[in-house]
Amino acid sequence: MAEIVRLAHKMGMNERQQSVSLGQGQGKKAERAIMEGREQGLWVILQNCHLASSWMGRLEVFVEDLHPDKVHDQFRLWLTAMPSPDFPVSVLQNGLKMTNEPPKGLKSNLLRAYLSIEKDWFDEAGVSKGEACQQAFRKMLFGLCFFHASIQERCTYGPLGWNIPYQFSEPDRQICMMQLRMFLEENDT
Repeated sequence: MAEIVRLAHKMGMNERQQSVSLGQGQGKKAERAIMEGREQGLWVILQNCHLASSWMGRLEVFVEDLHPDKVHDQFRLWLTAMPSPDFPVSVLQNGLKMTNEPPKGLKSNLLRAYLSIEKDWFDEAGVSKGEACQQAFRKMLFGLCFFHASIQERCTYGPLGWNIPYQFSEPDRQICMMQLRMFLEENDT
């Protein structure tokens, strides 16, 4: 999701997007977003499609009805999902597919984490509280990113040594980074 938002910002579409997290009762909201998006040229992002298996038939109908001459030229429909047997095959066959998998190795994972951080956000973190806060933030951020990379790398070994499998995903890391910054900036270091 973060990559789509970053692309929208780069393409000047950050104010012209609608995001719907699918789940129980979100089908109507998603349908309205698709209708508005194709008429007004919005980017519509439907997240967690695998959680709305009962709505996948409706999604298939909407996608089949999207003809280039009937939709705004700026309209894009983004779908995020985990692998699911309920996902419509025709949607997969007629769309562009991208995968987002964690890189292999600690170094690659750390590099990806730091490349995902906006330079301005990183430079401004902790500045309001002084240099000590900024240095503390950078050290803790490295620890957080290293922990995330370690968990991602550890998942390749499967259930060995784990009681409960847990995927510490990219969005989880992003949220932790924002909370770390907020905690340091709102409290005395």
